[in-house]
Amino acid sequence: MPHIPLDENLPGITGLLNYHQDTALPIRQLTKILLRGNQMKRQTKSSLFWIGVLLIVSGPLNNAFGQTGLKSQLSEFHANEKHTGIYGSENYTSFGSLKWKFKSHGKIFSSPAVNNGMVYIGSEDHNLYAIDQKTGEQLWKYTTGGAVHSSPAVYNNMVCFGSFDGNYYMLNAKTGSLIWKFKTGGEKKVGAKGLWTMKPQDQYMNDLYDFFLSSPIFNKDGNDLIIYFGSSDGNLYALNAINGKLKFTFKTNGLIHTSPALYNGKLYFGSWDTYLYAVDAGTGKLVWKFKTGVQPVIHLLEGIQSSVTCGNGLVYFGARDSYFYALNASNGKLVWKYSANGSWILTTAAIKDGIVYTGTSDTYLFLAFDAKNGKEKFRYKANGYVYSSPAIAGNTAFFGDFTGKLFAVNLLTGKLSGKYTTEGRDLYANKLLNKDTLDYSYLSKGMDNALYISSVNVMDKLYTLGPIVSSPVISKGTIYFGSADGCLYALELK
Repeated sequence: MPHIPLDENLPGITGLLNYHQDTALPIRQLTKILLRGNQMKRQTKSSLFWIGVLLIVSGPLNNAFGQTGLKSQLSEFHANEKHTGIYGSENYTSFGSLKWKFKSHGKIFSSPAVNNGMVYIGSEDHNLYAIDQKTGEQLWKYTTGGAVHSSPAVYNNMVCFGSFDGNYYMLNAKTGSLIWKFKTGGEKKVGAKGLWTMKPQDQYMNDLYDFFLSSPIFNKDGNDLIIYFGSSDGNLYALNAINGKLKFTFKTNGLIHTSPALYNGKLYFGSWDTYLYAVDAGTGKLVWKFKTGVQPVIHLLEGIQSSVTCGNGLVYFGARDSYFYALNASNGKLVWKYSANGSWILTTAAIKDGIVYTGTSDTYLFLAFDAKNGKEKFRYKANGYVYSSPAIAGNTAFFGDFTGKLFAVNLLTGKLSGKYTTEGRDLYANKLLNKDTLDYSYLSKGMDNALYISSVNVMDKLYTLGPIVSSPVISKGTIYFGSADGCLYALELK
C-alpha cells in the first residue's frame, strides 16, 4: 500500500454423457443392451454383470453428481468452496529442497490448483498452464487475450478460470481444449483519475495493488453442475458448468474481484462498492448485505478485495477499510471485528480448530484470533505486505510476503519454523530492503510520493524481489506457489 501525503483536514446427465466420454462408456453400453429387448436375454445377463463391475470401478461417473464425489475430484481457490485453507492433517513444519521451478513469461498472481497429476496456474503472459506435478514439465497451455489473474478451479476433467480479455473459460483439464467460454461485461483493474488524490489529477491511474480477478467455484445443485464467479462488470454469475449457459446474475454497484464462497446454500462475496453480499445459491436472490467503511474524497481505505472464509456459523473477511470482520452467516449481523490500524486486509483467511488466521498489508502481520470472539491468540511479523493467503497443513501455516519470502509458522506457538526465499530476493534484498524489511520511504527516497509515477517506480523495484502474492497449495508433501518473478515453484516439505 503506497504512502500518500494527505491534508489533515480531508474528510443434467445428458451433458455428462456427452462430455465424460471415457467414464460414461459403461452407461452407454448398458443403455444399448436395455434397448435390445428380449432377443438377447442370455447375452444380456452376462453383459449386465460385467457392466456392473465397470460401473463400480468407473468412480468418476458414479461420483460425478454426488457431493462426496464433487469434493474428492475438486481443486479450488484456498482449498474448497468455504475457503478454509486446510490441506490435510499431516504436520509438515518446514521446507526441504526445491523440487522444480517452472518459468512463465509474466508475473504470477494466480494461485495454483492441483488435480489430475497436474498443477494449473495462470500468468500475466495471457496463458493458463498445465504442468506435470512430478516433473515440472509443461503439458499444455491455453492462450487468452489478456492476463490470467484468476485462480483456476478444477473438477474432474474440467478447469475454469477468468482472463482480463473479458472471458471466463472452461477447458478440458487433460488436453487444454476449449469446452466453452463466457463473455462478461469486461474485466479491468480498479482505477480512477487522480487515484487516491495522486497527481496529475487528470491522468487515469490503475490501482497497482488490485492483483486478482474472481476465481470460480463449482456446485452440485440437483442434477446440475453450476459454476459461480464475479466480474469487473459488477455481476456475480451462475452458469451451467457443462455448457456455459447462464442461470442467473446478481448485480452490485462495484467491481467484483473476490471469489465467491459457498456455505449452507448461500454464496458470500465482496464488491468494490464496499458491501459484502449473501445470495441464495439456487435463485440468486439477495439474503442480506453488510456495509464496510468508506473514505470520502481519498477512497484509499475502502473496498473489499479479500474473499470470504466460512465456518462455525460465521463468515470471515478483511477489507481495505483496515478491519477484519466476523459476521453471522445467516443474518449478516456483526459478531466481532479487529482493527488493523490503517492497514488493508487483502488475504483470504484460513480457519482450523476454532482459530481463524489472516494477514495484513502495511503492518506485515500474520494474525491468529479466536474464531468465536475475536480474541487475539498470537501475531507474527513478516518482512513485507502479506497478500498471500495462508495454507494450513497439520499445525503449520504457510504463506508468502511481498519481499519474496515464504514462511512456515507453527500454529501452536506462533513462532517461525521455516522459510524459503525467491531467487530475486536473494539477489536484490540487500539493495532494496532496509534491514531485510520493506520500507516504502526507503525505496521512494528522492521521489515525489504525490506523483503516481513514483508508486509505479517503487512497485517496479519491488517486483525484482519476486513477491509472493499467490496463495500456496499443498499436495502429497509438496507446496506449490506462484511469484511475481513469473515462476511456479514446487518445494518439498518436511
